[in-house]
Amino acid sequence: MATRVRRSAGVVGGVVAAGAALAVGYLVAAVTGGPWPVDAVGVQVIDLAPGPVKDWAVRELGTADRPLLRVGICVVLVVVAGIAGLIASRGGRRIAVGLATGLGVVGLGFAIFSRSAASGVVDRLLPSVVTLLVAVGGMFLVTRAFEPQAPQKEQPPGFDRRRFLVTVSALAVVGAAGWTATKVLPVRAGDALREKFRVPRPADPAGPIPAAAQVDVPGVTRFVTPNPKFYRVDTLLEVPRIDPDDWELRIHGMVDKELRLSLPDLVDRRLIERDITLTCVSNEVGGPYVGNARWIGVPVADLLAEAGVRSGADAVKSTSVDGLTIGTPLSALTDGRDAILAVAMNGEPLPFEHGFPVRMVVPGLYGYVSATKWIVDFEVTRFQDFSAYWTDRGWSVEAPIKTASRIDVPKGLSTIKAGPAVAAGVAWAQRRGIKKVEVRVDDGEWQPAKLAAEDTIDTWRQWTFRWNATPGMHRLTVRATNGDGEVQTADQASPRPNGSSGLHDVVFTAE
Repeated sequence: MATRVRRSAGVVGGVVAAGAALAVGYLVAAVTGGPWPVDAVGVQVIDLAPGPVKDWAVRELGTADRPLLRVGICVVLVVVAGIAGLIASRGGRRIAVGLATGLGVVGLGFAIFSRSAASGVVDRLLPSVVTLLVAVGGMFLVTRAFEPQAPQKEQPPGFDRRRFLVTVSALAVVGAAGWTATKVLPVRAGDALREKFRVPRPADPAGPIPAAAQVDVPGVTRFVTPNPKFYRVDTLLEVPRIDPDDWELRIHGMVDKELRLSLPDLVDRRLIERDITLTCVSNEVGGPYVGNARWIGVPVADLLAEAGVRSGADAVKSTSVDGLTIGTPLSALTDGRDAILAVAMNGEPLPFEHGFPVRMVVPGLYGYVSATKWIVDFEVTRFQDFSAYWTDRGWSVEAPIKTASRIDVPKGLSTIKAGPAVAAGVAWAQRRGIKKVEVRVDDGEWQPAKLAAEDTIDTWRQWTFRWNATPGMHRLTVRATNGDGEVQTADQASPRPNGSSGLHDVVFTAE
C-alpha cells in the first residue's frame, strides 16, 4: 500500500508541476504577446502537417481544430510529466528533472523557429523560458519529497508526505492563479487596444442594403453575417493582439517610392465602404466557410498608384505579423474591383480574429490568395521570384472564386410537414453576380427559384423555392447561373487545389 501511495503521489506531483508551468507560461504569453510553448509547438505541427491532414482537419473539425490541437499537446505534456513524477517516486529524481528540462528546451526551440506575432526576441522567448524554469523548479521541488527519509510513524519510507503536500498545494495555487489571470488580462488588453481606434467615416459610403435582399424564411442565413458568426480559417492558435499605435505597413519592392504607413497615415487616405462576400477555398460544397460583411478600407489601387508600380511586376506578396505570406495577382488589385486594406467590419474596428487593425479584402478571390490578416508588409514583385505559404503546400497560385450555391432550408436529414413547403438558401459568384438559381426535386426537371434582391455583384444572393412536398423521403438539389451566363458545374472536385465544385443537395422526409 505504501508503495502504491508513493507512486500515485509521484504521478500527481508531476502533473501538478506541469500544469503550473503551462499556466504561468500562458500568463506570460498573454502579457508579452509572445507564443505560449503549446502554441509554438502547435504552429509547427500545422506547418509541417501534410496537406491532406490539414484538409481533413478543416473539413471534419472546423473551428474546433485549434482547441483540439492545444488539448492534444497538453495531454502529451501532462502524461510525460506524470511519468516523470512516477520515475521520481521510484528513485529516479535526476531522470525526472531531466525529462522536465528536456520538454522545456523543446518548447523553447519551437518558440525560436515557429511563426509568431511577437516582434521582439525577449517577447518571443520569455513565455518559453518562464515555462521551462517553472517546470524544472516545480519538478525539482516535487522530487525532493521522495528523497530517502528516516522512517517515521504513519509515513511510507522515502516519502515526506508533508513536504509533498505543501509543494503540490503551492504549485496548484500558482497554476490556478496564473490561469485565472489569463482569463482577465487578455480580454481587458484586447478591449483597450480596439478602443484606441475609432472607425473613420468613409469618403465613399456604401448604399443601403435593399430590404428585399433578406428573405423571410426561418433558418436561412442572414444576408449580413454578424462579426461573431463570421467564419475563421487561419493557421494560428493564439490570435495576435496588435497595438494600433505600433502598427506599420511597409509597401516596397518593384515600386518607384517605398511607403511606410502608420495607422493614422493609412486612414488619412481616401476610404471606401463596400459590401463584400468572402469565401474560403477550404469550403466544401454546401459548407459554412462563406460570409458577407460591410467593410471600410483604403483602395489598394490608390496605394499602388502612390508608390508607382514598375514595369514587369505581376504579383504582390503580402505578409502577416506572424510571417505567413500570401501571393495575390497584381491585376486583381488594379482592375477596378474594390480591393481594399480594411480597417472596419460591419461598422466596428476589425475583430482580432479577423485581422485587427488592418487586413486585405479582395472580391472574387479565395482568401488564401487575397485575404491577409494582420498585414504588415506589402511587396510588389513577380510570381516567379517568390512562393507563398499556401502555394508551397500544393494550392494553386491563382484562385478565382467558383460559382456556388447552398441549401439552408430544409436541413439535411430533417423532417418537414407534407404539403406546401419552402426551400431557401444562398448563391454566390463574386465579380459576376447571380443571374438565376434553379432547384430540382428528386430526379425531376430543374425549376426556377425566386431570387431575392441583389445588393452588388460582389455579395451573395438569397433565393427561395416553393413546391408541394408529398409524404416520403425527398432530395433537393440546387444550382446557380452567374451574371456571365455560366451554369454552376455539376462536376465534383475537392477544395484542393483551387476550390471545391459540385451541386449541393439535401435529403429529408416529409410527413
